Amino acid sequence: MYVISVISTKGGVGKTTAAANLGGLLADAGKRVLLLDLDIQPTLSSYFDLTYEAPGGVYELIALNETGLERIVSRTAIPNLDLILSNDEQGQLTTLLLHAPDGRLRLHHLLDHFRPHYDLILIDTQGARSVLLEMAILASDRALSPIIPEMLAARELRRGTLKLLQDLAPFRRLGIEPPPLSIVLNRTDSVSADARMIMYSLRQTFAEEPTISVLDTVIPSIVAYRQAATLGQPAHRVEARRPRGRRAPSALETMRAFASELFPQWAPAITEVGGNLLALPLGGIEQ
Repeated sequence: MYVISVISTKGGVGKTTAAANLGGLLADAGKRVLLLDLDIQPTLSSYFDLTYEAPGGVYELIALNETGLERIVSRTAIPNLDLILSNDEQGQLTTLLLHAPDGRLRLHHLLDHFRPHYDLILIDTQGARSVLLEMAILASDRALSPIIPEMLAARELRRGTLKLLQDLAPFRRLGIEPPPLSIVLNRTDSVSADARMIMYSLRQTFAEEPTISVLDTVIPSIVAYRQAATLGQPAHRVEARRPRGRRAPSALETMRAFASELFPQWAPAITEVGGNLLALPLGGIEQ
């Protein structure tokens, strides 16, 4: 089982969109995926329709150490895609974890219970530094940070997200290594001068950093992702083909590339996703 936390200390960069669409594509690739919504503003929890809603959620998992699947794991309408709902409306978990001896390591210990059942856990997190965010990172094999093509966002990446990862280094003494970080440029106009400059700057900045990588995949700013959220579907199901006259690739092409770059070991299954959609008449979304 592989665990990825989608992180940023800046809100509004597209963490939930990345988690939902990545999870949906990998579920369609036949992988057993569990989404874990740790955001107090639980957008991911309402992204997909549910065929079964568990009586519990994140609160029971973290506060009560509940790991029974029927008790805390809800099933979405997407086969192979399950979800642990955010249900900590009052923010009680933050206080609990700050005072618990194992606070920042609790999720790290709990996730072993899910290994027989899932190939991948994707954790959506709050867009601000918190003990919940630190806990998610320390439970992960990799952190994924979307960044929007604005210079202020690039500066916040260094000041916020990278500083957070550095501050978790002391956990190495307990045998827990802070995970490597992958950065993906999100909501990008591929011809934007700002986008090109930020991508170049990020690559130059982290060229010598062995634990930080800037992904080649760029997620374009197209309406397919917003429409997919409205429909409660992964974006690759909504837009399998690139509309005529648009330079940006289709959502299916982008999400295949995104998932293959993060999980090269699953690339053969990922490239098969959407073949049936491409056989349908062209209906794309004009931009």
